[in-house]
Amino acid sequence: MFKRLPFLFAAAMAVAACSHDSDNASAPQSPASATSSAPAAPASTPPAATASTAPAPASTAAPAPASSAPASAAAPAADAKPAAPFVDSGKWVEGKNYELIEPQQPKVSGTDKVEVVEVFSYGCPACNLFHTTADQMAQQLPSNATMVFLPVSFNPAENFPMFQRAYLTAQALGVADKGADAMYDAAWKTKELSSEKPSGGLKPSDQLPTIEDAAKIYAKFGADPKEFVAVANSFAINTKMKRADELVQKYGVMQTPTIVINGKYRYTVGQAGGYPQAIELAQWLVSKEAAGK
Repeated sequence: MFKRLPFLFAAAMAVAACSHDSDNASAPQSPASATSSAPAAPASTPPAATASTAPAPASTAAPAPASSAPASAAAPAADAKPAAPFVDSGKWVEGKNYELIEPQQPKVSGTDKVEVVEVFSYGCPACNLFHTTADQMAQQLPSNATMVFLPVSFNPAENFPMFQRAYLTAQALGVADKGADAMYDAAWKTKELSSEKPSGGLKPSDQLPTIEDAAKIYAKFGADPKEFVAVANSFAINTKMKRADELVQKYGVMQTPTIVINGKYRYTVGQAGGYPQAIELAQWLVSKEAAGK
């Protein structure tokens, strides 16, 4: 198991990510542009498949409200402008800055707009550093696009399955967006939901924070803790988790955060060249997709 690097060293590294690779820490991705000042989080090394990602037993409690989407859409900016006309200046190169997903895969949500997805986990240190940029990305999208969030489960050692279940439950109960900052803070500031031991290293699996602990965070935003836990263990949430995992696999996501546009294009912050470039590339791919290019 890898050891986390000290914060000061991490802040000096290039943009990295939480990886889907099996046993070895993935190398940090160097931004293509020196204009990015984004700090980096050390990469985690989850196993590709594990029994701990299996859905929890179905509860007899009432299922979560019906929804085919495993993620909620971010509120669009009130003054969102129309998409800029598509112009290919040669700045963004397929295979270098972004990947084409072939064949094109289903969207996360049922939107008829161009969908921008952040594939993430609250337990991912790189996602924690990126999440304010993700908020900016959502606010800066044109009016013909919307942003949604797709939680992964591929790192059980760092409690990704619990965070996935918590997010999808919160989404079903209408508190996912309200509680997003608090969940990141609980994992990385107050450490209420941290997978790390105070002395360093990761906690044993039987000492990781539970869905009951996550329910306490969402209770601050109006969720009833008992209802939250019951819904979390329902058949509906188990089904959402399964679909989320299937989409992550179909999109070819190997690390977080990853951005997916309309189930057709995929890129990481490192491929884009940094945080500001990740926003710019999202806008460019939205205009490319809208233009049918």
